[in-house]
Amino acid sequence: MRKAWTAGLLGAGAWVGYGWGAQCALPLTAVWRGPAGRRQVSLTFDDGPDPDATPALLRCLAARDARATFFLIGERAARHPDIVRAIVDEGHEVGNHSWHHRNAWFLAPGATGEEILGGARLLADITGRRPALYRPPWGIVNVAALRAVRRAGFTTVLWSMQPEGLRAVAPGDQLRYCARRLHDGAIVCLHDAPGLPGAPDRVLRLIPDLLVLLGDRGYAAVPVGTLLEKRL
Repeated sequence: MRKAWTAGLLGAGAWVGYGWGAQCALPLTAVWRGPAGRRQVSLTFDDGPDPDATPALLRCLAARDARATFFLIGERAARHPDIVRAIVDEGHEVGNHSWHHRNAWFLAPGATGEEILGGARLLADITGRRPALYRPPWGIVNVAALRAVRRAGFTTVLWSMQPEGLRAVAPGDQLRYCARRLHDGAIVCLHDAPGLPGAPDRVLRLIPDLLVLLGDRGYAAVPVGTLLEKRL
């Protein structure tokens, strides 16, 4: 009985280190925001591509000459490669959001690597260019994820603003949040696919007003890669 109890404690400790330990290290390795002084903000859209919302979102962005970063899920990108190519053709950036959007705390090392690298391979096949950016689902990682990202040379991108997270927020409330929290170098996390029910509709109602807000405050909407570029 004591041996079983000890083994259980050791197993629990290993799981805590594998998941929570890596989570504690994430702030040291990830990017949360860009540099100040450039009057630039990055709008990022997770969980797509969505066959209805993403094309509509591309039209909204084009109307204001704004550029963004789309963190795409591999299995959805595989179903809609034409939308992935349209994102790139219109001057936006594609990032990797894993293959299935699974919680890394419950993934074995091999499955973790395949989630990350499989998504990257698929996007490279569609666009002809390997994505440089990775955003973990929910911002959750494990030890194997940190190792896979480092070995692949990806930059892990989180966010400094998230108007809507795990619960639905009305577009007007999201806009007010952005007006209060907007800052130079912000990376804004938004969603153009239904991880949260109704999220695509809410983001489509938000974006026109959010782009006006950026313009009024003197900010340009640029992809994350542009936001992080080093300048001589």
